[in-house]
Amino acid sequence: MVTIRDLRLHWPQMEKTLQAENELIITRDGQPVAKLVRLTKSNVRKKRWDPDEHMRWLKKTWGSKMLPSNDQRLENDRASWWEKIEK
Repeated sequence: MVTIRDLRLHWPQMEKTLQAENELIITRDGQPVAKLVRLTKSNVRKKRWDPDEHMRWLKKTWGSKMLPSNDQRLENDRASWWEKIEK
């Protein structure tokens, strides 16, 4: 068990202890308030986005459906917003 003060003032030593013990119980006024645990590095790499795979997923999910574009709605909305500002 270590106090909050020890943790703050002697971090390098506490870090070495954490490497050996895998966890530290932190106390305040003699009462446990937290547990500090060591994290292990994960070697799992995040999968990169693949546009071809994404297109296969879209075709599988939506088939040959063509969804309406929102471009015209966005353009109208932006135009009305600018009209309000210019007034």
